[in-house]
Amino acid sequence: MKKILLLGDSARMGYDDYVKENLKGKCEVCYSEDNGRFAAYTLWQANQMFKHYGPFDLVHWNNGYWDMNIEAPMTEAIHPIEEYLHFLRRIIHYIRSQGAKIIFATTDPILGDGSAPDPYTGKTINYSNEWVKTYNAAAKLLMAQENVPVNDLYALCLEHPRYYKCDDLLHLTDEGNRRCAAQVAEMILANL
Repeated sequence: MKKILLLGDSARMGYDDYVKENLKGKCEVCYSEDNGRFAAYTLWQANQMFKHYGPFDLVHWNNGYWDMNIEAPMTEAIHPIEEYLHFLRRIIHYIRSQGAKIIFATTDPILGDGSAPDPYTGKTINYSNEWVKTYNAAAKLLMAQENVPVNDLYALCLEHPRYYKCDDLLHLTDEGNRRCAAQVAEMILANL
């Protein structure tokens, strides 16, 4: 049975159990109970997961919200795009060095500008859909250069008038998590 690793922030944490359920009997699905937060943290987390639970056949991963967050009193993103891309590239190279295939998932859209506490960490996350579009475009270009398939969860969420968003305007509803999980599972099976 193929072994799959899911990496990423609270978006991944919303759909990971459903992906495991969708792939039951087809793949072994693993993920950390910890939020992958920034791409730099996800790089560290990937190393820990491979060290303790690997090898994996395929890694499906996302990062974005934490990297693009502008947390007062700061006036720029935690990781400006150049740094974000640097860590995405390092994650790609690390996963490939471990012999696994990769799928990158875009950051899903938000309804408007604002901020919300992350339910998994309690930290405040600021957000703007313009940031999401900019970071997604840069990530998709990098993935094209690196020949990494992209799971466009941004486009998927646009099918719903509220983008499947909870009242915090950032995290997905249960319906949204289930829709994303179905697409994640489909992408995984198509890329094994």
